[in-house]
Amino acid sequence: MGSEDGADDERPVHRVWVDSFEIAAAQVTNAEYAAFAAPPCANDPNFNHPDQPVVAVSWFDAMAYCRWLGAFRLPTEAEWECAARGGMEGWRYPWGDDPLPSRALEAPQKVGQRAPNAFGLVDMCENVHEWCSDWYSNNYYSVSPERNPRGPDSGTRRVSRGGSWRHQVKFSRCAARSSIPPDFRYTDYGFRVARDAASIDR
Repeated sequence: MGSEDGADDERPVHRVWVDSFEIAAAQVTNAEYAAFAAPPCANDPNFNHPDQPVVAVSWFDAMAYCRWLGAFRLPTEAEWECAARGGMEGWRYPWGDDPLPSRALEAPQKVGQRAPNAFGLVDMCENVHEWCSDWYSNNYYSVSPERNPRGPDSGTRRVSRGGSWRHQVKFSRCAARSSIPPDFRYTDYGFRVARDAASIDR
């Protein structure tokens, strides 16, 4: 987990063990969120297509959706990076070391427009930033536990991961970290859900 050639908060590179978990193949869409509540941008044609990721949801909104689903939650930062890498620990991106060509975008694309990674997950490092469950600390990697790190006990910002349609460079590296206060709502912020393996119906 982490990178030696990225931002300071990605250091040190360290090995992490995470227990078995499931994570959604795609970001939560407007259609999925609408079964719970009206998507925040339901009246904006740039953001309201059923197959676009729901955006402008706060961390609290995302958590409420997870609770409504039952047995679901936001992924931890460690789980998210594990999922993004798709088993390819040395790659900078889910697809390899080279960034893809960036496209001019005015809004997020429909989910799943590119090929999935080795775990079958789409849009892990692009489209919208994704909320994680952890509080953010720029020096957390120096003190995080080896097994199932869940972030600091408190903070003022929540971790987010992944790239954004809004930025000049649309993709993020698997190790890249970002964060904002949990009550903020931006049109390039969405989420995907996860759950513990123990909660999976067999």
